Amino acid sequence: MTSFDIVVVGCGGGPSENNLSSYLLKAADATWEDGIVALEAGSGIGALTRLLDLHPDVFAPEPSEPEADVQVITAADIYSRIRCYLITHSHLDHVNGLVLSAGSVQGPTKLVHGSKRTLEGVASIFSGEIWPKLASWKEAEVPGTSLLLSPLSPDEVYTSVAHDISVRMMPISHGQNDGIPYPCTAFFVRHDSTNREFLFFGDVEPDSISSEPKNLEIWRVAAPKIPETLSAIFIECSWPLGRADDILYGHLSPKHLAQELTALALEVVSSRQRASTEGRSNGASKKKKRNTDSLPSLEGALAGLRVYITHCKDDIQKTFDKPIHEVIASQVRELVDAKGLGAEIIAVEQGLHISASSISFFAHGPNVPW
Repeated sequence: MTSFDIVVVGCGGGPSENNLSSYLLKAADATWEDGIVALEAGSGIGALTRLLDLHPDVFAPEPSEPEADVQVITAADIYSRIRCYLITHSHLDHVNGLVLSAGSVQGPTKLVHGSKRTLEGVASIFSGEIWPKLASWKEAEVPGTSLLLSPLSPDEVYTSVAHDISVRMMPISHGQNDGIPYPCTAFFVRHDSTNREFLFFGDVEPDSISSEPKNLEIWRVAAPKIPETLSAIFIECSWPLGRADDILYGHLSPKHLAQELTALALEVVSSRQRASTEGRSNGASKKKKRNTDSLPSLEGALAGLRVYITHCKDDIQKTFDKPIHEVIASQVRELVDAKGLGAEIIAVEQGLHISASSISFFAHGPNVPW
């Protein structure tokens, strides 16, 4: 994922309002001044202000001279540079910052991308009752419109959303609403110049208990790209081990995430076997039917892949003596390592900066080399 710079403004799953899903990104060969893509918008200016107080130069350009002063960048400056939002679904912990900042920051009208259903949910917030009418479907519809709702199609097409960045949206399931499956989305985010990409999931439930399982189709799309083209996946794991299936509320636990990564590993192995068979035969001979009585070895199938754990629900009862994101990531890591899949499991933390050369916490702590 060396083609992107990503700053984690927030990554929790609530209920704390100061650490909700919010990621700012750009192409690694661009500057933050060139324009920012906001991936989700839960926590906003407040969280960003706090993080900039701790590390004010994370978005600053490199000084032209060694002794030059670092330019002071404010949260309002950063928000004015946002060109578009990518929203997986319209739950408040994913759009709160977008709503509260609308009409308060400078810069051009910002596009809001997502599924039609997601954007209808966003539009309902800007009805004039919950929040002023600062979002519209047409730019000239409402004078002073701050946000322009721009639906994406759930197909195989990559849509350009910023200079050198394109996305493909795919549907996923996020539990039920009054007995009806609640739709959410995942994004393949591609750096066009290098063709490298990463996969970002919104809130998602396991296929094993879903009434509309959709994860497998995403794994089948991702599998041929791992790890050369796609080497990073951001995926939620809201609850620690022990959470009963009937109270997951459309989310993953470590047990289920390990099952999903196993399904991905199977698709990766299958994809490589097909490529190998086709390469040997050059299409001249018929492929043999795979023996489904025995599973192929998955040892190291996901080597070179980094799985970033997001959306961990706050441990407000203080059940654990470590931060909840560390607990959940450790549980996922143990299960994945036991299967020998080879994926690296990383707990995403607020203040994480993933750049072309390193992973660092600008809120605290030392750099962690790639």
